[in-house]
Amino acid sequence: MTGPANGDGAAGAAAVPFVLPGPAAARETAAGWAQWRRTRHSFTPAPRLSLARWRRLSPRHRMLHDLHRAATHANLPILETPMSAAVSRIMGSRIQTNALKRQPTTRAGLMINGGGYQGKTETACEVAAAFEDQWLALHAQLNPDAVAGTRDLVATVAYVPTPVTATPKSVCEAILDFYGAPHRGMTLAQLVHAVRTSLEDHATEVLILDDITRLRMHREADQDTLDLLRSLMGMHVTLVLIGVGIPASGLLREGRRPISTATSPTRAADGRFADQAATQTQRRFDLVDLDPFGYDTPQAIGAWVAHLAGVETHLRLLAAPPGMLTDGVMPEYLFGRTGGIVGLLERLIEDGAALAIDTGAEQLTTDLLDAVTINLGNVARPTAEIPNIPDIPAAASRQPGRRGRNTVFDDHGSPAADAAG
Repeated sequence: MTGPANGDGAAGAAAVPFVLPGPAAARETAAGWAQWRRTRHSFTPAPRLSLARWRRLSPRHRMLHDLHRAATHANLPILETPMSAAVSRIMGSRIQTNALKRQPTTRAGLMINGGGYQGKTETACEVAAAFEDQWLALHAQLNPDAVAGTRDLVATVAYVPTPVTATPKSVCEAILDFYGAPHRGMTLAQLVHAVRTSLEDHATEVLILDDITRLRMHREADQDTLDLLRSLMGMHVTLVLIGVGIPASGLLREGRRPISTATSPTRAADGRFADQAATQTQRRFDLVDLDPFGYDTPQAIGAWVAHLAGVETHLRLLAAPPGMLTDGVMPEYLFGRTGGIVGLLERLIEDGAALAIDTGAEQLTTDLLDAVTINLGNVARPTAEIPNIPDIPAAASRQPGRRGRNTVFDDHGSPAADAAG
């Protein structure tokens, strides 16, 4: 859908042609990843208009501009946070160092750990895509190791979600599916060989395995999968594993029992038995955490307010005052609603902006955001993939021991219902 370029005079010129965003690229294939990498920053946000200028538009231009604003709010960019910046530095340095290695040594890997909705996947994919942009430019978009007479197929980064039931064969098949390589009826040995061949033929430097905590380390097949992952590290790629609750999953301990109950014949210096084999993974990976924002120190509060200021610059509300998200009680209110989790903040802002346009309020206020529900109550029991963040309506007070909040937002009808529960 496009807006008319002319026909409504000067007022119509304020609205730019707008095309609805196409379907999202599927990063789980080489072609989908390449499309996402090339277009990830291509969305053009709606122009900024004052309320008076918007009113001078024709009805059709108003409709198109409002649709463009809705698309802008639905495609808010992933802003860098101090926590994601730290992860990006470590990951970027690790990828570059490994890519420049020429010794036949094992490449050190990286594990990115954190709660749900905290931007782990997007942070890792953005770092990998930025590296691929530079790497392809360095090699003129060609495979520097391609065999003469063959096509220069390059897939510098491979992004593979871990299969729901992860076994060595299913992980190999998922990697081969990324490249579109055949694998039906192959034995495990043939699959491993096919994976090695695909990684080499496509000059892959980075292999990202998402949702790695789908590996349940009480199963023998999962420990076999870890052996496979370590073999992938010997294929001259940087292995990046992303997951929720990695330390508790057993990935770093090979799924083995704690030292106090280990059965290894090797005794540690303090007299306890230690399982040296359990260090195979722990020493080959660095574990980095991507945490949510805090609100307990002036530095943490400052970082949160700076992030809100960044979000505000991307909103296209016609009556939004300066400091709409950063002045008064709004920073504390937004933190109370989202727990400092960027994914929940994005949901709240997106839904709030849509409501502000629909109601004609054209700005975000605490009263308006009170009508936006962030409700995880439909989940019977919080899982590792969904953070245990309670729904905090206007009536909610902070938990004991936390920073207090302005009681002007309290709904005095709710406590009685809560007490009755």
